[in-house]
Amino acid sequence: MSLYIEEEGDATLPFDTGAVAKLVVKAALEYEECPYEAEVNLLLTTDEEIRKMNEMFRNIDKATDVLSFPMLEYEIPGELTSAEKNPEEAFNPESGELLLGDIVISKDKVLLQAEEFGHSPKREFAFLIAHSMLHLFGYDHMEEDERLIMEQRQREIMEKVQIFR
Repeated sequence: MSLYIEEEGDATLPFDTGAVAKLVVKAALEYEECPYEAEVNLLLTTDEEIRKMNEMFRNIDKATDVLSFPMLEYEIPGELTSAEKNPEEAFNPESGELLLGDIVISKDKVLLQAEEFGHSPKREFAFLIAHSMLHLFGYDHMEEDERLIMEQRQREIMEKVQIFR
């Protein structure tokens, strides 16, 4: 697994973001039984920068906590073997790793939401990565049945990494 992390802005999260991100990404890959080595990009940014991205890509002019940019399209969420249909697009030609996609997290929102929800910034950060990884696997929460499936999977990933509220 390759996890590439870039960070911008002045806010600092009070834990080892790289270690937590690797733990959760690895747990999500195992949970989904990913049959490939995978690559994920993670950008830790500010409310202002994520607001710009949210407007650019979703036409929503406000900051959000996390954005997910999956590289693959799925007929069935989590059906990762569909990547073999277009291997030249799905796999990094240099490493052979499955290109899952990009995650963008607002460090400002991590700190704010942790306080609002009464748990640690580490727990909020881990949850946002678990949530976003499920989007990279093709899951969504627009419909009630999708939301319930995604919430259950998020809970199980968080249990796997032993990061609780």
